[in-house]
Amino acid sequence: MYKVWKIINNYSLLLIGGAILALVWANVSPDSYHHFVHYPLIENFFIGQLEEVNGETHRVLTVHYLFNDVLMALFFAIAAKEVWEAIILEEGSLRGRKAATPLIATLGGMAGPVVMFFALAFILWPATVPDVAHGWAIPTATDIAFSYLVGRLVFGAGHPAIRFLLLLAIADDAGGLLILAIFYPTGELAPQWLILSFGVCLAVFLLFNWLPRKLDGDNLSSPRGTWVRENLGSMPYLIAGAISWYAFQEAGIHPALGLLPLIPAIPHADQAYGFFAQEEENMTDLLNRLEHALKVPVQLVLFGFGLSNAGVEFAAIGEPTWLVLFGLLLGKPLGIFLMGWIAAYPLRLGLPEGMNLRDLLALGCVAAIGFTVALFVASVAFPAGEVQDAAKMGALFSFGAAAVSLVVGKLVGVRKVHD
Repeated sequence: MYKVWKIINNYSLLLIGGAILALVWANVSPDSYHHFVHYPLIENFFIGQLEEVNGETHRVLTVHYLFNDVLMALFFAIAAKEVWEAIILEEGSLRGRKAATPLIATLGGMAGPVVMFFALAFILWPATVPDVAHGWAIPTATDIAFSYLVGRLVFGAGHPAIRFLLLLAIADDAGGLLILAIFYPTGELAPQWLILSFGVCLAVFLLFNWLPRKLDGDNLSSPRGTWVRENLGSMPYLIAGAISWYAFQEAGIHPALGLLPLIPAIPHADQAYGFFAQEEENMTDLLNRLEHALKVPVQLVLFGFGLSNAGVEFAAIGEPTWLVLFGLLLGKPLGIFLMGWIAAYPLRLGLPEGMNLRDLLALGCVAAIGFTVALFVASVAFPAGEVQDAAKMGALFSFGAAAVSLVVGKLVGVRKVHD
């Protein structure tokens, strides 16, 4: 039973379950599904989506807002933790020459879908361009967990392409977070609120992380640091996280990103093992302990996210569906392959030992699974309605990249490497 749950936990199968349930529910009883998703949990609240009633604006906490804007902050915090450690730690996977080719390939994997999205829109459906243009970022996403799972099926667990894929997916997440913050505000921007967010995160870092270590100096017993850990634990960071989240909401930036400034403030390990690394389960630093504590809750959050976002009627399939889908299935593999080739050969940065261009092509197909983040971006890129539903369907259909990856892997002769 433990092994079964571990597979479910690691690969977000609860998210698939929530998405499938939403699809069935929305197509069997769409009215009851939308009533559930937009059900007002608390009206006239200090958090929630803005609504205007009788000329007055107030916030309403709905089921959809709870999952998308509040609880998904935990999911993005875990993604940000992996990005932060990959950048800041001495052995971080996004540092140095070894990360150069995956990072350049990531640029292609983000630019390729955007180019494909607009090229298809202008060529096939020019009249729809004004309606769909705001969704250009949807196909830039790569779902780390599902890409990892499919990558293992295509390459085997010991193939160097798996590490390349994870580096690319982590960098892709970092780019996606920046895109969300910059291009998809949730309301009128009020950047002064960001002073509160970054200020409280800086304060908690100085008071509960830097200062105890500074006062302990070379004292190996670390009495002050130990007192902070044993008596305060994660409480200062939880309070700072709540304040930071609220500041993002008020700043007009998507509040699901509200925990990002907090990640660098939390005491972290001095060694990086990489995404999904078994060794991290034994790390005792606060950042890793918080990640482990959040793993199960985040899977339940992803179930709720899938349930409240994937309920799209099949009748909604339209031009945005194909733009998102082919942006992922065509644009991402082509972009990754082209930029990966440029990095490896004209720039002479090379590919990892044991990996070749055929593997790079198959890897690009694996990375085309957008799902979670693509679904999230679709929900913020367009207002609720036909265009949003059609774009979401494209994100859901990107699961087809799994089948494409397996076929391409066979056709190009990818050699599986097991542990």
